Amino acid sequence: MSTTLAHLPLRRPAQIEAVGGERAFRRRLLELGFLPGVAVQLIGVAPMGDPLEIEVRGCRFSLRRAEAEAIAVSSVESMAAK
Repeated sequence: MSTTLAHLPLRRPAQIEAVGGERAFRRRLLELGFLPGVAVQLIGVAPMGDPLEIEVRGCRFSLRRAEAEAIAVSSVESMAAK
């Protein structure tokens, strides 16, 4: 099942499928390690719902919800079922 990082349930492991958005934004995320095939988790959400705390490769990042919408992920459970 494919979704976006912004809609991923808390603490549910997932795998990045694709990184979208504007060219400079996409490039920066790729430089930070948001690469297709890498494990990712939504760790926390700020009280007003924005920003989101994301864990990738043992590092934690804060992303706006709109930015997280540009990152397509698939849950690890659905990957194991295939």
